[in-house]
Amino acid sequence: MQWRGRRESGNVVDRRGVKTAGALGGGGIILAIIYALLGGDPSAILNSSRETATVSSNDDQTRFLRVVLADTEDVWNRAFQAAGRSYAEPNLVLFSGRVQSACGTATAAVGPFYCPGDQQLYLDTSFFNQLSGKLGAKGDFAQAYVIAHEIGHHVQNQLGLLSKGSSVATELQADCLAGYWAHATQSMKQTLDQGDVEEALNAASAVGDDALQQASQGYVVPDSFTHGSSRQRMAAFRQGFEADDFRNCNPNAAG
Repeated sequence: MQWRGRRESGNVVDRRGVKTAGALGGGGIILAIIYALLGGDPSAILNSSRETATVSSNDDQTRFLRVVLADTEDVWNRAFQAAGRSYAEPNLVLFSGRVQSACGTATAAVGPFYCPGDQQLYLDTSFFNQLSGKLGAKGDFAQAYVIAHEIGHHVQNQLGLLSKGSSVATELQADCLAGYWAHATQSMKQTLDQGDVEEALNAASAVGDDALQQASQGYVVPDSFTHGSSRQRMAAFRQGFEADDFRNCNPNAAG
């Protein structure tokens, strides 16, 4: 993907290395009380457990994510405007290890996620190491697919579709919307390189329920699928990539 020197979104919030509120726990509160009884200012201790923002990084990966998010903003603002709607741009929150959202506390183990409660995307960038390493989905556009999929959930939320249909149908529609974004980005900017679509399809296949279950437990349980099989996820992305209108991504196309 040709991303260098292009517009970067201002909606990336870097919370990597941020301490979570309440990190001192009960012991910290007791320490603050003792400190106050001794004539000190308890806020000096309590404030040490509150979140303190870090300066946003300007490494290549962070800049790349800002460009991808900017591309989603350009595509979805235009698509919503054409449909007579207004698109609310979400934040992409980068974190490390653990994060607090309106959906509760989450760890990196849950992977990238979208929280409808605060309409923000959350990503521990170490996930990309797993994606390219353990899962074998390499390439920058594999990472772009991950962001586009979570943005797909934001689009669903904006349209009132997020809670409709089965879990699998909802996830496949997000894959379809990611495919539409890739197609629209290429039409608008001609920034995709040869092989980018294949990288996205490979990523969609790598995170299919059957592939993940086979890798983790050695067998597949279709009844427990939450996101769809590798074949379904690839097909959904292709459907979106070939669509001229994002509304062709039917949430009930694959139940």
